Amino acid sequence: MDAQITSKILVLLFMFLTVSSSHNHEGNNKHYKPCKRLVLFFHDIVYDGTNAANATSAIVGAPQWGNLTILANQSHFGNVVVFDDPVTLDNNLHSPPVGRAQGQYVYDTKNVFTAWLAFCFVLNSTDYQGSINFVGYDPLMVKARDISVVGGTGDFFMHRGIATVMTDAFEGNVYFRLRVDIKFYDCW
Repeated sequence: MDAQITSKILVLLFMFLTVSSSHNHEGNNKHYKPCKRLVLFFHDIVYDGTNAANATSAIVGAPQWGNLTILANQSHFGNVVVFDDPVTLDNNLHSPPVGRAQGQYVYDTKNVFTAWLAFCFVLNSTDYQGSINFVGYDPLMVKARDISVVGGTGDFFMHRGIATVMTDAFEGNVYFRLRVDIKFYDCW
């Protein structure tokens, strides 16, 4: 009989600890201040068959009905784009870059403009050296959207957090600029 009571007490204690620990971690970003914050811009110029000299990204995968120089209809569904874009401290494409944004985005929905992102900022400036790695879902029609910061190197070694991405400007299907507000909550 004592073993059953002890088991029940342990189960109740475990349940209490589980509930209390999950409650303490809800909405961490609302309760904690970032340990480091950066705001950077990256500029993407998609190759369209005529702009090879200044293009910084290219369509490397397209649906069967598409091609590799024009983004597909149906919300660009099926296009895979790789990029090597300049990163600047302001929204001017001609400002001196502090690094490069390198990675890919995949248009993954037929009826809404969304993309899946996997990229890094490789920074090489007097203020910052190293990389910041990002991955996540990007609902492009939402003004401000969050993606995960999953790690980094150099000055950002093992940093994690959230990057709020906002489309700062776009020109047709060829040029867009993203404002990336990076908030690190785990800094080493």
